[in-house]
Formats: sequence, C-alpha cells, structure tokens
Amino acid sequence: MTMNRRDFLKVGAGASGSLMLSLSLPGCSGMPTGYKEETGEWKPDAWLEITNTDDIHFTLARVEMGQGTYTGLTTLIAEELEVDPEAITPRFAPVASEYRNPLYKLQLTGGSTSISTSWEPLRTAGASARQMLIMAAARVWNVDADKCTARQGRVFHPNGLDSLRYGQLVELASKEVIRGDVALKPASEWKYIGKQRGRLDARAKSTGTAVYGIDVELPGMVYTVVSRPPQYGGRVKAFNESEVRAMRGVLDVFEIERGVAIVADKYWSARKAQNALKVEWDNSDAFSLSTSEVFVSYRKAADKDRGKSERSEGDYEGAVKKAGKVFEAEYSQPYLAHSTLEPMNATAWYKGDSIEVWAPTQAPDLGRIAAARVTDLSPGDVTIHTTFLGGGFGRRLTQDFIEEAAAVAYRVKKPVKLIWSREEDTQHDLYRPAMLHRMQASLEADQLTGWHHQIVGPQLLDWYVRNAAPAQYPWAPKFMYDTLGKVGLLAEGIATPKDMSAIEGAIEYPYNVENLDVRHTHTDPGVPVTFWRSVGYSHNGFAVETFMDELAHETGEDPYQFRRKLLKGQPRHLDVLDRAVRMAGWDTPVPEGRGRGIALFKSFGTFVAQVVEAGIEKGAIKVYKVACAVDCGQVVNPRIVEDQIEGGIIFGLTAALYGEISFEGGKVQQSNFHDVQLMRQYERPEVTVDIVPSTESPTGVGEPGVPPVIPALGNALFALTGKRQRTLPLKADA
Repeated sequence: MTMNRRDFLKVGAGASGSLMLSLSLPGCSGMPTGYKEETGEWKPDAWLEITNTDDIHFTLARVEMGQGTYTGLTTLIAEELEVDPEAITPRFAPVASEYRNPLYKLQLTGGSTSISTSWEPLRTAGASARQMLIMAAARVWNVDADKCTARQGRVFHPNGLDSLRYGQLVELASKEVIRGDVALKPASEWKYIGKQRGRLDARAKSTGTAVYGIDVELPGMVYTVVSRPPQYGGRVKAFNESEVRAMRGVLDVFEIERGVAIVADKYWSARKAQNALKVEWDNSDAFSLSTSEVFVSYRKAADKDRGKSERSEGDYEGAVKKAGKVFEAEYSQPYLAHSTLEPMNATAWYKGDSIEVWAPTQAPDLGRIAAARVTDLSPGDVTIHTTFLGGGFGRRLTQDFIEEAAAVAYRVKKPVKLIWSREEDTQHDLYRPAMLHRMQASLEADQLTGWHHQIVGPQLLDWYVRNAAPAQYPWAPKFMYDTLGKVGLLAEGIATPKDMSAIEGAIEYPYNVENLDVRHTHTDPGVPVTFWRSVGYSHNGFAVETFMDELAHETGEDPYQFRRKLLKGQPRHLDVLDRAVRMAGWDTPVPEGRGRGIALFKSFGTFVAQVVEAGIEKGAIKVYKVACAVDCGQVVNPRIVEDQIEGGIIFGLTAALYGEISFEGGKVQQSNFHDVQLMRQYERPEVTVDIVPSTESPTGVGEPGVPPVIPALGNALFALTGKRQRTLPLKADA
C-alpha cells in the first residue's frame, strides 16, 4: 500500500467516528475478536486503543487496590509508545481469558505479580503500536520507515520537521503487519521507566472522582444487609420475618444460603431493620472451637505426624546424632483479619437473562462464577464491572460478597447494593490462618550443621478452590462446579499447581546449611481462611528469622555476622543485608532504652533486609526506626516502590503489635478497630528505604515488606529485654 500526502489528507479529512488500533499482546492466546453478541463477551487480548482524535485507552488487566498498577503498567505501555503516561487513560478489563494472570491461569491480581508478568508483554504492545504507526507514516511520505521517529504522540519525517499525529495514522496503521520481533527501547533511552513520577490515579482519588465499589449508584437502586451466623457453618432455623417486613422502608426479608437478607429503600433503613431481626440459628454442624483448642489440635497433629517432606538435603537425623548441641523452639501465630478500609460490598442488577455486578474484586472471573452459582444464569450471562478497591490484601480474592449481592438481586429484580458493616467485615472475614512451627537445629561449636522446620496448619487451596476451579472452565455446567473443586484438590501438584501457601518462604531457606529438613503437617480445624498480604511468607518469615536470631545468641555471635557467614553464594541476599546494616548504623551504640533487631527474607522474588530500632514507653512497644534495603530488580517507579515497601512495613508492624482474631466457642471475639487495632499515624516509625539499582527483571513489591519486619521487631525487643517472644502479637510485658 502506498499513498501520497495529498491523498492521505483527503482520507483523514473525510474520516469520522472512532478509528482504533487493537493490539494483541505476546504471551496471550488468540487475536482481537471484538464483541460477541451471542455470548455477551468481548474477547480481545490485553489491548491498546488509539482513536483518530488522539485518545489513547489502555485496558488494565490487573486491578488497582492502592499498589500502583494503574500507574506502573501504564508506564510500560507509554515508554514504548512514546507518549507521556498521563496521555493514556487506563480502564479496568472485562472478564476474558486473555486477561488471566499467566502464573495462576485465573484473572486475578495477587502474589505481587502485576509488574513481573507484564514487563515484556506490555512493552512489546507499546513498541508494536509505535512501529505500525511509523510504518503507516512512512508509506504516506514514501520514505524508509527506519528513518522516521516517534515522540510525544507524533511520527516525524526524516527531515525532522514534518510530522503526523497518531490519530491521523490509526486507520492506515491498522492495516500494517509487523514481521518478526519488534525491537524494544534500550534502557539508555527510557524517559519514564525508572523515573520518580506521581501516580496517575492521585487526582481522581484526592478529588473524590475515583469510583470504588462502595460509591456505585444506579437508578432505582435499593440496599441490602445480610445477617450471618455467628459461628461458621451455622444455618438459619427461624426468624421474625413478619415483624421485620412491616418496618418502614423494608421491601423484603428472606433467607439466602449465607443468612437472612433484608432489602430496604435506604441503607440505614436496612440497618435499623437488622437491629430488630431475631434469628434462631442451627449450630449443630458449625465450627465450635476456641483458639486455645485450635492450637491443642495442632500440637496433637504434629505429635502424630511429622508431616510431608517439602525440602530435604543431606542427613539431618545424622547431624543431630553428631551434634554437640541441639536447640529447639516452637513459634505460633494467630488468625489475622484483613481490615481493608473499604468493607466488603457489591452492587448487582439481575435483568432476567443476564446480571451485571459492580464490585471491588481482585478476581473478576471468580466473581462471575460466584454470581452464576446463586442465579439461573451461566457465567457467560454475568458481566463484572471492576471498580477501584479500597484495599485488598488478598481478602477480595474470595467472592462471598459478590455471591450474596447476586443472590439478593436475583430475588428482588432491581439494582441492589450490599454493604458489610465494619463488625461484619471483621467477624465474617476469611482469615490468615493460625500456624504452629516446630524448629530444631544441630550445632557444633559455633557452626550450624542442621536445620529442621515443621510447619503445622491448613492450606489455602482447600478453601479457595470452590470458585477457582470452575473459573478455569467457565463453559462447564453448574452441577459440575463442586466436582471441579474436588478434582482440583485431588490433582494438586499434578494437574493443578501445588499449594505453596503453608510452606513458601520455608523451603527457600537461603542459608548454607548442609543438612536440611522442612516438613508440613497438614491439619485444618475448620476456620475459613484465605490469602493475606504476603501469605505463607508472613508466618514462615517470623519463625525462620526469629529462630536464626536465637541460634546466633546460642553461638555467641552477632546476629548480622551470624547470618552473613551463612550466605556464601547468595550475593543479592548479602547486598540487601549489608545495605540495611549500614543504613541503621548497626555497629554504633543504640540509644538508651532501645534495641535493634535484624531480619532478612526473600518473597515473591524480591530480597528485603530490615533493621528495626524499638523500645518500650509507658508500658507499650514503641518502634522508632526501620531501615530497609530492597532488591526488586528493575524498578518502574521508585516512588511507588518506596510507598509499597513502607506500606508493607506498617502492615506488618500492625500485625506484630495488635493483630489477633480469637475464637471462643466458635465465635469471633473482636469486632471493630477498638479491638482489631491498626497502627495510627502518631505511632508510625521513621522508615528509610534503599532500593538496589538493578537490571534484573522486575519482581513484586506489594508484599515483600511485610515478612521481615515482624521478626526484626521481635529480635529488637530481645536485644533490649533479653526475653524471647515466640508467640504473636508481641507484648511489652512479656
């Protein structure tokens, strides 16, 4: 195809409507197919759209819950497309197989994988678009495309003077074909990647124009609240339906699978009616243990079964027999709530042959399965509109709130908004599991010769597979959903990925010890659990790095030097360890009344070392400083890395100081922020973050700040008081 400039201008002047360029991302299956009326699904690959009016839209396949995907992923596209990131408008992706996270084969945001899985595909998409636009302009000018350049949304003629806007070129560019691989820009030419820039969602969030799930408003919308059994597994036996139905503003009262739903014209009318609701619960099959009984069951399980071997090197039993000393310790961690500042919510509108759902979900394809479960619809009849999320931390990977909203909407046939109260959000969360760790080490003089770690507790897949398995096969009839879940569990580690949630961080033990034995004793008392920020790394980090500190004390060595000598052949571990120590002034005297503690942990491919300086003031633990070194490979936006690492530190300190969900007779004892406390602004320590310059592929930063800060704080308190704490949360008077 050739076209002179005059003919091109004629075409451009006569064009109308929105011309667009859709791009297929490498690594994703299929080509753009447009909207399919017969299924109600639009199935492009992750795609870029450029209109003839120079509007640029980027479909964001990962959700934005504060972690920075809105900015980071857009930056990758912008860099190669040669436009300012602010010139691009991101929009959240619909449910489509092309948007699945390649690591999990599900359309979810989690595991600190957004940047790492998008690093090459999104840059390639931007580069491909740029190249096609350049090729189109070269045909207009009848010049060599290699001599044309692109910058700031325009293609420039080899003479450096003439240029064409991207919008003028989209129709012609859509006809171009790139043969072979497209070249990506070298790092020396990057304008945006690696640079400190503001967040693209900052203005919308600071002006209140960003739409979170709880902000959704629809014409004729009604409100619902759900009363759930106080013990997990309880069922409705009877309730005062007629009395509640007669209350002002109440439109309907009925039982759903998860409890009793009240529908009203206003939210507070629904809450007022809920206060008058009296439910008699059948708890014959409900969870009825107390927290102390959970740990009794863990210890019995550990005594009975040493567990499945997850990593075995050398001869640990032989090392124990030869050892001059064998040191043992047991660590325990409680159940933890997520405490997202936006409580669970969803808005659903059942329309007879379809249902639309607006929700702050981390997994929209699982949300589609959840809505289909409780209606007469198939997943293809369900449309999920993902909103901004007011915090996720893994909680919004589980879709119970969408299931409830859809069940109510199916009954009332109106747009209906479900909002959980803070108390409901706390008492009906799916928690970070309580875990028990039995540690043992063999020592010969000051040498660590053997390491044994027995992890006792549940796996998350047991609870998550219910909707995750059907989401991988959305074509399957609903009567197969439960079967798919059971098959997924049976095939774990064979046909489905191995569940690493209990053991991650323990099997990647980085220290050079000849004899290793890491085991998992799988036991599940029946408390509903799900992913929590940093997942298994959170509890294994505490056990591993606290035990390492105890071993250093047993050998009489400095905790930093003890770790350092065991990290031969681990240059990235060593680098962050040395950097954190230098920042903290490890070898300088600590101020009176304070102690320093250190911890090192790799999670989600990111290396993090932290030194915490803490003390005790007025009978309470006070954290003064946290020095953190992080190696997350190539950085896209240093400011977001710092924010996320600092956020992870605050999140981890909250868990270390206050985090605990306890059960008594199967009932959660906590309810709101007065007894599930968050770290307040005035308690915030001074945090310094040192980012290691790197050309390695980027890894995640949303979660890796959490695991090391908890043991580092505990180790600091030991340095101050001489008392070792092996149970969380940490206490000032331990």
